[in-house]
Amino acid sequence: MRLRNKPWAEDRLNDFPQYVIQQPVSHKGKWHEVFGNDNPLYIEVGTGKGRFITEMAKAHPDVNFIGIEVYRSVIVAALDLLIEAEVPNLKLLNVDAANLEEYFAKGDVDRVYLNFSDPWPKSRHAKRRLTYKTFLEVYEGILPDQGEIHFKTDNQGLFESSLMSISEYGMLLKYVSLDLHNSSFEGNIMTEYEEKFSSKGNRIYRLEAKFQ
Repeated sequence: MRLRNKPWAEDRLNDFPQYVIQQPVSHKGKWHEVFGNDNPLYIEVGTGKGRFITEMAKAHPDVNFIGIEVYRSVIVAALDLLIEAEVPNLKLLNVDAANLEEYFAKGDVDRVYLNFSDPWPKSRHAKRRLTYKTFLEVYEGILPDQGEIHFKTDNQGLFESSLMSISEYGMLLKYVSLDLHNSSFEGNIMTEYEEKFSSKGNRIYRLEAKFQ
């Protein structure tokens, strides 16, 4: 994915500390203090332009959300959405998902969402997939026992490799859909990519899995 450089993005993120967490390490083990309540905390890894996480925060005011995106030039779009939406239960974090255990303690996060992650189709790049075993280890390190991962993609190859990776890791598959938009699943909130791909007739795949 080639991103357009936005040299002003860092300054913009720093200008809104009420929305973009500046020193996440200092909140490890006490994220409830950031939100001022003890509600569950759900995170989206690879939040992109923020549509999914913003709409989720609107729909579930009794849940706290954090959108995590490594690219500054992308997360600034999510910041714009958040500023407009003014939802108090959503924050943003501009960090690498591989380092989440530096910012969250075991049980800090109650659910992880992975939506339309980069498929990294070449075998030599498998370790970069957000459902690869090393990333599953990271999620397990911040979720409670039996914590859940919810994953969506339009990429069949990525979905198949994710099913294998998750199963081999020993997780329990709670829900699998090979055609989400033609299923009985209720309450689906679409991402920007999901709307784009589904409008072209692409099938959307979804799974829910929990650690054991």
